[in-house]
Amino acid sequence: MAGKINDVQLIQLVEAAIFAADKPLSTDDLQSTVLDGLNVSKKRLSDTLARLIQDYAGRGINLTETASGYRFITRPELSDYLARLWPERSPRYSRAVLETLALIAYRQPITRGEIEDIRGVSVSSQIMRTLLDRGWVKVVGHKEVPGRPGLYATTKEFLDYFGLKHLNQLPPLPEFQAISLDLADTVVTTGELH
Repeated sequence: MAGKINDVQLIQLVEAAIFAADKPLSTDDLQSTVLDGLNVSKKRLSDTLARLIQDYAGRGINLTETASGYRFITRPELSDYLARLWPERSPRYSRAVLETLALIAYRQPITRGEIEDIRGVSVSSQIMRTLLDRGWVKVVGHKEVPGRPGLYATTKEFLDYFGLKHLNQLPPLPEFQAISLDLADTVVTTGELH
């Protein structure tokens, strides 16, 4: 395939690369790695990705574009059945972690003090550490008030985990409150949460 690649080979190579990758792959990632030296234009790659998305529509897995790139995900409606593959239960996110994450997602950038004011309770260091360690939030600056508290915002990893490309894909806030309760039953982490 050196130098030139036909359409069938290109689809196979892009599909295999996304499948084998341990993280979402952007078009730049694809161009600089598996497609390096094959003279594949951005338009041709974009057309290939669109075709793959279409090819996987209606299957048990879908090719999805997230904030960091493209990845394969299982259909959400199959999650209860697929969970049987992993019978052991992992620790779950607490309501406090989900509320804090929701506030950061919808009100970013936001300080820990502002989160506490809205929630009406203090936010433990463990909650913030969990979100930071997970890579879902980061400090994006400091508020110009006494003490210069950190301003928190979500990351691409947050968007990737929840299968989103942009923050504007978050559900409207009233719906998110109902969803956050459902997530408390389905979202898991490896650390102990409070």
